[in-house]
Amino acid sequence: MTNAWHVLVTYASGFEADLAIARLESAEIPAMRDSNDTVGIFGPGFQGATARGVSVLVPEAFVDEARAVLVDVVSADAVEDEPPEGYISES
Repeated sequence: MTNAWHVLVTYASGFEADLAIARLESAEIPAMRDSNDTVGIFGPGFQGATARGVSVLVPEAFVDEARAVLVDVVSADAVEDEPPEGYISES
């Protein structure tokens, strides 16, 4: 196994990539953004969607663990089709 960094996922916005990196780092997985030119016309603080996307990279040794962390996040953030038990609609 090499020490190379692997592109784990590419997000449309810098904000989404930063959230993923924060979740990975909280699981003690090293992660970083790529160096794509994401500044655009909105300046260096722009966190919206970009034409090239923003890739999240992790060391090759952490790829499987990092995928598991981000899969758990997606399933935890999923919207349910049915309201939770005990939910009372205002309509």
